[in-house]
Amino acid sequence: MSRIRHMSRRRSYDQYCATARALDSVGDRWTLLIVRELLAGPRRYTDLHADLPGVSTDVLASRLKDMERDDLALRRKLPPPAAAYVYELTERGRGLLPVLTALAEWGAPALEERRPTDAVRAHWFAVPLLPVLDGLSGPAGPGVGGGTGEGVVEVRLDEGAFHVRLGAGDPVYGDGPAESPDARLVLDADTCRALSGGVLTVGDGVRDGRIEVSGDGPLAKVLRGE
Repeated sequence: MSRIRHMSRRRSYDQYCATARALDSVGDRWTLLIVRELLAGPRRYTDLHADLPGVSTDVLASRLKDMERDDLALRRKLPPPAAAYVYELTERGRGLLPVLTALAEWGAPALEERRPTDAVRAHWFAVPLLPVLDGLSGPAGPGVGGGTGEGVVEVRLDEGAFHVRLGAGDPVYGDGPAESPDARLVLDADTCRALSGGVLTVGDGVRDGRIEVSGDGPLAKVLRGE
């Protein structure tokens, strides 16, 4: 009983400040990384644990309970034949995407050297890459009026594949290949990091042979600079 009371107790900075209130909900270790995983859509507990190397089962369970309490995530049962429970973000939880994007941009310089102990998953590059691709295909990019503001881009790295959804749509990215992508990018993790950090543009990467773009539709042409 004491353990249950401990897990459900709400910790607070007790400050009448919007930043402090936000950190009351997402300031604990692992919470924002769980949000990162759930931005890919509903995930089972076992899938979350597999893609959050280093988190203990107790801590993951505790954070998920906290996120349910704070209306960041919910737990629901999938219909048959799956009959499994999954966690997914609420609308409030999905509103953390710009926060994670800003954190990824701020933290990008720290990725210049990969440490021997660093785990890596291909889809961890999805959130920082989103604004780069949206900038090319959205209202501020070459796709103005050309109908290329929305689409699915599959990204293939040596570490695996993921896909991002540009424009309208939720979830914003998915782990693994896309069924029918509008464009496909093939590059390595260092090039993806350079794109996310603003060191390299997609156009320069294509011209230098560091990025291969395939696809025949408008989005692929925009990404190739055509």
